[in-house]
Amino acid sequence: MADLLEDGALLEEDGDRPAAPWHFWAVAAVGLLWNSFGAIDYTMTQLRNPAWIGQIDAEMLAKIDAAPVWATSCWALGVWGSFAGAVLLLVRSRHAAAAFAVSFVAALVSFAWQYSAGLVASPILPMVILAAVAFFWWYAGKMRTDGVLT
Repeated sequence: MADLLEDGALLEEDGDRPAAPWHFWAVAAVGLLWNSFGAIDYTMTQLRNPAWIGQIDAEMLAKIDAAPVWATSCWALGVWGSFAGAVLLLVRSRHAAAAFAVSFVAALVSFAWQYSAGLVASPILPMVILAAVAFFWWYAGKMRTDGVLT
């Protein structure tokens, strides 16, 4: 059974760290679902899945193919950093915040290049994605500070 601390927080049965609050599991599950889409998009685009890239016009696909290595690397780091952060959050690792931080910086650079190359018509979706990554980064940091992540 969980132990109650003086401040009212619960400790897990092993007594090493506070039990995760209900919202932790909700945020972690949403984070995994949200970041899985980016991983699927990156993978299907890179593997040239016909059903996936069939939605992309030839001009845009040519721009993706002509992307400099650093831009594609930032895209990969942004996507996989967030996915790793979500997995690390689920396993309650303190490294989740660092993964989201790497993802945020890489995604910012990647979106800046995509916008300048004309791959992104409006900055709204990239801003929503960056806001989500920033939230997960902040949340993972807060959970680490609260002792939920170890």
